[in-house]
Amino acid sequence: MKSIACTISYGKTEIDYELLMMNRKSLEIAVHPDKSVVVKAPKTSTLEAVEEKIKKRARWIKRQIAYFNQFDPRTPDRKYVGGESHLYLGRKYRLKIELSDKDKVLLKNGYFCIEATSSKPDHIEKLMDSWYRRRAKMYLSRIFDDCWENFKKGDLKKPNLKLQRMDKRWGSLSEKGQLTLNVNLIQTPKECIEYVVIHELCHLIHHNHGTEFYKLLDRTLPDWMKRKHKLEMALI
Repeated sequence: MKSIACTISYGKTEIDYELLMMNRKSLEIAVHPDKSVVVKAPKTSTLEAVEEKIKKRARWIKRQIAYFNQFDPRTPDRKYVGGESHLYLGRKYRLKIELSDKDKVLLKNGYFCIEATSSKPDHIEKLMDSWYRRRAKMYLSRIFDDCWENFKKGDLKKPNLKLQRMDKRWGSLSEKGQLTLNVNLIQTPKECIEYVVIHELCHLIHHNHGTEFYKLLDRTLPDWMKRKHKLEMALI
């Protein structure tokens, strides 16, 4: 897969986008919550043809960027100090840090109760990251199994599940059938996690975001638009 950083002018506006040349039949344009624009195009496409498609969708791209602009400023960088709020499954919990001869993170009475051998922010961050990863492995795997019930009746092969941190995406499904979920989903409400999983599983049947894809998504998860909006606002 070839990635190219590109810019196109539309009136007085310049649109920066990442162009991915892939084994696919149609061109797809996506605007992510961080306002990055990603264009996936067939390997046989010319740059001129890609730019023509982008110009036709330029007004839509600008509307999407304006939509995400309303959520700025987003959550500031975490400092990992006592009293700071952190999310778990859509709820905020404050950090309560106590020095100890061992490291432990517990969720108790509305707090992240952290016993730590050091109160330095980088040490607390490592403890929180490890806790989130353990919870994500357990909880996201369970939701994935539950969502798979809607798809296993056909001859589809269940994807392998991988968890990792991703800067621009909540989830993805590879051509080889690997479902990757963003570890940060563990911070969002359950219904948002279900939306991401079902959205990606629908790509087992329809590989792009065409009409048939959204018909399937509507049938499988009728309130997906409400969940999508909630997800977009989850980490603000």
